[in-house]
Order: sequence, then structure tokens, then C-alpha cells
Amino acid sequence: MTQTTAWKESWKKQVATIEEVKASIGQVIVGQENVVEQVLIAMLAGGHALLEGVPGLGKTLLVRTIARCLDLTFSRVQFTPDLMPADIIGTQMLTKDEQGRDVFSYHKGPIFGNLILADEINRATPKTQSALLEAMQEHTVTAGGQTRALPRPFFVLATQNPLEMEGTYILPEAQLDRFLLKIRVDFPTEADLKEIVLRSPEAFASELKPIADGNTLIQMKKNVQEVLIAEELVDFIVKIIWLSHPLHTQAPAKIQRYVMAGAGPRGVQALVQAAKARAFLAHRFNVAQEDVLAVAPAVLRHRIIRNFEAEATGVSTDDLIADLIHDLTKDQIVKQ
Repeated sequence: MTQTTAWKESWKKQVATIEEVKASIGQVIVGQENVVEQVLIAMLAGGHALLEGVPGLGKTLLVRTIARCLDLTFSRVQFTPDLMPADIIGTQMLTKDEQGRDVFSYHKGPIFGNLILADEINRATPKTQSALLEAMQEHTVTAGGQTRALPRPFFVLATQNPLEMEGTYILPEAQLDRFLLKIRVDFPTEADLKEIVLRSPEAFASELKPIADGNTLIQMKKNVQEVLIAEELVDFIVKIIWLSHPLHTQAPAKIQRYVMAGAGPRGVQALVQAAKARAFLAHRFNVAQEDVLAVAPAVLRHRIIRNFEAEATGVSTDDLIADLIHDLTKDQIVKQ
């Protein structure tokens, strides 16, 4: 697709807007630049993100800050074992009409927003977790025999604690696959901890003003889709997915030994979409190999399923992804 002068001018303005958004987020969130970038990549690609980290790292504050900077309707759902699907998508209630007759009316749940924070998503039962599947995939909600469209844009940013096991329910592979990225939120550095003490994030957050809106974000997503990607890079991405499967004859030794199942077709689509969004953030009109390699861990870490031996010996998914990437790139350079 040929990129016109008008498209390039629109692209430059939108990139400048995103840089302003990142700067505003940086006033509130100390450190975590990589996390902020990956969340923005997911949103620009039109996908959802799962943030994994111990409590107290500012995951909720980050989502609230992004919603304020982009002037998006924000809803927070605290997932607990007793949460029901109707608490998320809404329910039919018996009410009185103007003539005093009993009628059923639909009361929307918190899912009807632009940016939904599914806090501690793995603490709810599988039945409740599945209430998000249709919303995340189709951007619709079906209740009371009627399907209703969700607001646009629509994003789900979910969080989970990697340490707490009691009272949690592991997300099934079908649910995990709906997330474009799984983002690790690491513990702050010593310098960042000191800055957190000296700074008052809540004070900065209260002063934030919207920089863009939902319509601007929708247009950004359209422009991201028009970022160019060479056929050689598409082949490279396809090979990454193929070699993540242990039964592939050319898969690295660690993949064959420690992986039970590799990434599926959504993994290919996610790698392309995320790489395009990163190229957009990097002020480039085309995808480079560095974009693919940068987003690969977040795209694949919830799509590659380890076997028992890997879990027992402490071989992480990130270790397997690093080994896969190293095996692919050690002898070849992909043309840009």
C-alpha cells in the first residue's frame, strides 16, 4: 500500500500526540518505561493486555492514568471468587414502566466502557472469566437474548499476581490467547523506589488533562495497520511461530524438550500487529526486525505452554523464547 503525503502528515501529528501521552504518564508512573510502551503498543494495535506483577507496583494507577490522558471511559472490576458474570456484563431487572406495568429492562454492567481494568482476573471462577471472551473478541455483549455493541474504542487491561496461588483460578489457554500481550511488571530499581518516596503520584494524577480522545486513538489504530512490513519479515514471523512447536523437526532442542504446545495462528497475527505498533512509536513507516524481536516475548510468553519437566526444573517461558530467537538470528540477518 502506498503511503500518501496526507497519511504521513497525519502520522507525524499522531506520533507527537503519543509522545505527549508518554510524557504525561511519566509524571505519574515512576520508571516502568518498558511497561508503558508495551501497554500503548497493545492499545495502538487494537488489542488487550495482561499485566503480571506483585501487588503495589502501580498497575491500577497506570491504567487510570492512561484513561485520563486519552479521555477514555474507565471501569474497574475487582475480580473475586464470588463475582458473577452478570456483575460484569449487566443483567435484566424487573422494573415498572410509565403505566406502572412490570417490565424487564437491561441494566448495563461495567464492561460498557472504553478502558476496562480487570483487576486480579485469576481470582474469579472460570465461569466469570469467560464472561469477557465475547467482549474481548467480538466487542459485543449478549444478555437477555439480545446482542449489544460495546463502546469504541474498547480495551481490557487485566492484572494478576504471579505469586499468590491460594484462591486463584488459572486462565485457560483460550482466554489467554485473547490477550495480545502478556506484560511483566518488574519490581522497581533502588533509584525508582527512592523517587516513589519523594514524589506524590496522586498529586500529579489529579492535575492530568486529556491529551487525545477515543476517536484519535481509533484513527491511530488505522494508521498503524498501514505501516509497511516486508514479505521477508512476514516469513520470519511465521518461522518463529512454527519453531515454537516441539514437533517441528527444526525446533531448538529446548523447545522440543520443555514445550507441550506452541503458539497458534493468533500468535502470527499478534506479532505482526504489535511489531507495526512499535514501529509507529519508533517514528518509522515500516517494520524492522528489531520491532519483531522486541515484542516477541510479550506476544509469546502466554501462548507457549511448558510441560511438567520445564516447570519442575524452573525453565521459564522467557528462557525458551530467548533460546528460540537466538537460534533463528545467529546465522542470518533479515532484510529490512
